[in-house]
Amino acid sequence: MKECTIIPFGPQHPVLPEPLHFDLILKDETIVDAVPQIGYIHRGLELLVEKREYQDYVFVAERVCGICSFMHGMGYCMAVEDMMKISVPERALWLRTFWSELSRIHSHLLWLGLAADAFGFENLFQASWRAREYILDLIEATTGGRVIFGTCQVGGVRRDVTAEQFAQVLSVLESLKKELGTLSDIFVNDASVKHRLVGAGKLSAKDAYELGAVGPMLRASGVAYDARKRGYAAYGELNFEPITESAGDCYARVLVRVREIWQSIDLIKQVAAKIPAGELFAKPEGMPTGEAFIRVEQPRGEAVYYVRGNGTKFLERFRVRTPTFANVVPMIATLKGSTLADVPNLVLTIDPCISCTER
Repeated sequence: MKECTIIPFGPQHPVLPEPLHFDLILKDETIVDAVPQIGYIHRGLELLVEKREYQDYVFVAERVCGICSFMHGMGYCMAVEDMMKISVPERALWLRTFWSELSRIHSHLLWLGLAADAFGFENLFQASWRAREYILDLIEATTGGRVIFGTCQVGGVRRDVTAEQFAQVLSVLESLKKELGTLSDIFVNDASVKHRLVGAGKLSAKDAYELGAVGPMLRASGVAYDARKRGYAAYGELNFEPITESAGDCYARVLVRVREIWQSIDLIKQVAAKIPAGELFAKPEGMPTGEAFIRVEQPRGEAVYYVRGNGTKFLERFRVRTPTFANVVPMIATLKGSTLADVPNLVLTIDPCISCTER
């Protein structure tokens, strides 16, 4: 270790969307080890569950993370509904699925833009975020918000989506096909993209599984696990398979996310074609008692929610394990043996969200 150099990376760095710090231990230009440090933006959101009524806490849960806001709120609601044995109306479940997939598209487009910025492709960054704006417009049209949806509640959803709105969504997605096709072609086939990403940060299927990787980080290594296949919400009624790649490098993680955008568009079309009529909300009876444990597939990967009630309107405990927290250890494995120049790409490869990691 006497021949090694320690270089700090973060918490403030142009490539980092949020503060994360690593002590990078290098021998020449090769990373020997990386020691992460978190805790810069701890907000104490989990403790607020003791001070906000369980129905009102949905709005706090949505603010665990801005980009995954809807699915944080949905995961919390699902956990409380499981604990209280609430039968959510079918239409509400389908609407949750619809908004989840819109959220996945806007999250993946945001990440693709950040990834392009990390390897110096500024035009591609701007093009990705321009396409994302159309998705945010659809979210605003159907929920009233652009990032924080505010439509989930324990027992169902607060808003409906009309047939005309579904038609508008499908029309916009159809018109976006050309632009998304151009973006996909650049990310998949451009020589400069391949030069920066192919072979960088390889993670084998064995290491990805044993180190607890989730989401695109896991599936890009060839492990076909997607929590949506558990059939929560309306996913059990939809036709899809987990998107996987086998190379396990940064390029494979880009391919998984690009392909998942097209898969989400297909899932939205299926929802629009199959969504049943009916009620949107089932009023909870009594107070939450007991405990429950729920998994959902966020854009970044599997998130785990735990709640415990004590028979009052305030929950006793709320706990969430976010995808970024799960992916930090696999990311460190990809850093070892890589060069210093690849660090920005490797850090972004997990689509880090430090806000939801620290809550």
